[in-house]
Amino acid sequence: MALLSERDFVLPEDVKRIALATLRHRITLSPEMEIEGHDCDTVLTDLLNKIEAPRGGN
Repeated sequence: MALLSERDFVLPEDVKRIALATLRHRITLSPEMEIEGHDCDTVLTDLLNKIEAPRGGN
């Protein structure tokens, strides 16, 4: 995403933007979660929303 945006650095938004497509196939939900109606995208989105982006600086 950074390269396509002609940047030489990656933003947290770049990671979040490709996370679902990149991680979706790596997640296996428990049968209980599937019965409760959860899916991989929802679980990953919830996790990404809970993780605070790192801050720059020293």
